[in-house]
Amino acid sequence: MRFTTEVTLPHDIPEISHATRMLLMGSCFAQNIGRRLADAKFCVDVNPFGILYNPLSIGEALRRIISGRLFDEGSPEVFMHNGLWHSCLHHGDFSRADKAEFLSAVNVRLQKAHEAVKHPDMLMLTFGTAYVYRSTADGRVVGNCHKLPQSNFIRTLLTVDDIVCEMSQVIELLQSLSPSVKVLFSVSPIRHLRDGAHDNQVSKATLLLATEELCRRFPRNCSYFPSYEIVLDELRDYRFYAEDMLHPSEVAQEYLWERFSSCCFSPATRRVCDEVQQLKRALEHRPFDPSSAQYRSFLSKILLKIAELQKKYPYFEFENEISRCNILLKE
Repeated sequence: MRFTTEVTLPHDIPEISHATRMLLMGSCFAQNIGRRLADAKFCVDVNPFGILYNPLSIGEALRRIISGRLFDEGSPEVFMHNGLWHSCLHHGDFSRADKAEFLSAVNVRLQKAHEAVKHPDMLMLTFGTAYVYRSTADGRVVGNCHKLPQSNFIRTLLTVDDIVCEMSQVIELLQSLSPSVKVLFSVSPIRHLRDGAHDNQVSKATLLLATEELCRRFPRNCSYFPSYEIVLDELRDYRFYAEDMLHPSEVAQEYLWERFSSCCFSPATRRVCDEVQQLKRALEHRPFDPSSAQYRSFLSKILLKIAELQKKYPYFEFENEISRCNILLKE
């Protein structure tokens, strides 16, 4: 008996290796997959503007990254509210009480992403919602309202053409930097129930139609990973959601990672990931007696394992793992 409907994974998704230079942007799925890719030592930059949900804000952020134009005192995106400096293009994680600190935080991340996108191999974009909030002052679509009064915005639903037009222009910009760049789209499985149950479905349908059209227009560059379909069809049960009943649970996130890696990684890449994962699990081990000679020997063996991995994969960064081992050895 079968108790789930398995989603067929696409065959046109380009293979990802540890040499693939990737930029991930968008909703929480991009954040979750990006974190796991970084943990597995892939070359990845994740959400330089913080989590963004709608395609137009993602597109505007990408244009800014490609141009490398920094934010300054006069940038119209920057404003103060409730004692903090914000940007309507950035997530609240960047907000600061001091304006200079705020500008430094957003510009450091922007410069890093600008360098990463000069010769990109892959861009992974996750759209969360087709609903946008436009400023009543200038009509600008904001990526984050930062709890400004609702009267400051008009809420509208993007059309498929709106999304396709914006993202087509961005893809063409990326192609001018790297003609062979790959763009992997996905639609976030997170339920935006504040939009209402029906409106959430209309929003997701709009995103699905837009990504389908983009893949049709750019068949050599664009493909689609069915994260939304996997959660809704394969994991059709509330036990795979977090307590808020909106976000996928940790188990669901792990399952999505397994499906993603089986689709995008070669057997050789999966073996490398397994080696790194074994090292990570070893570092998470909690001993009964941290000061024991046995545990110190265990840590020394981890350092030897790291040295072996550095010889095999000299482009991997293990500074955090080495630092953690050395701190534990000194305790």
